[in-house]
Amino acid sequence: MGKTILITGASSGIGKETAKLFQSKGWNVIATMRNPEKETELKQLENVLVTQLDVIDVASIQDAFNEGVQKFGSVDVLLNNAGYGAYGPLEAFSREKILRQFNTNVIGLLDVTKIVLPHFRQNKKGIIINISSIGGKMTFPLGSLYHGTKFAVEGISESLNYEVEQFGGQVKIIEPGMIATDFAGRSFDFSNDENIVEYQSLVSALMTAMPVMSENASPASVVAAVIFEAATDGKNQLRYTAGEDAKMLMANRQQYDDATFTGGIKSQFGL
Repeated sequence: MGKTILITGASSGIGKETAKLFQSKGWNVIATMRNPEKETELKQLENVLVTQLDVIDVASIQDAFNEGVQKFGSVDVLLNNAGYGAYGPLEAFSREKILRQFNTNVIGLLDVTKIVLPHFRQNKKGIIINISSIGGKMTFPLGSLYHGTKFAVEGISESLNYEVEQFGGQVKIIEPGMIATDFAGRSFDFSNDENIVEYQSLVSALMTAMPVMSENASPASVVAAVIFEAATDGKNQLRYTAGEDAKMLMANRQQYDDATFTGGIKSQFGL
């Protein structure tokens, strides 16, 4: 039986494209999502198990993992992909929305990882691939919550790699740029309070800049290809950048000091 990957957030975008790519390469795919009853395309593919998993529901994580192992025998790669972006002035967010952002993007990732780790440890191998973002290495206006979660994913991943190396495992981080998926749609949660006038020029600047930035977005298939590379290249490599815009921004971030780089971001947003 071939190798198996478990993917969270496989209903659309990067997750779905990755599921299709790995399946086309002969892998078994455990494609998990919150509402599998709505999925049709992946259910038509051989060696793809579409099943329910919500990263903020630990019981659903365990059930999906057990079902996948029962069907395919083992899991070789875990792709922590599920997540969304909460943007807006910090003051505009309720505590509930703050918790939802961190529970989904950080605590959920940890819960999925903890359930899979004993399996990897027993098999003395396994690759954990975490979807971060260039937003885990730099920030844009009004993204304090989202960037906070992605900076957390970076730190978690880098430190966890020391642990899993003890039994032959690996952690790898994917850092995409702007992706032409529905991230600006249902995976984009914007909050604002128009009564706080001090932030409204910043809000307007973000709304104006987003469509322009999206023009340089990469298709999700570009990220899927980088994920496949990370899963199969056999390299002792921690970070992988995905997308031409990401490569350019990463190079600039490494080249310039904080004041120069953030000045460039402000200029890009017309601030």
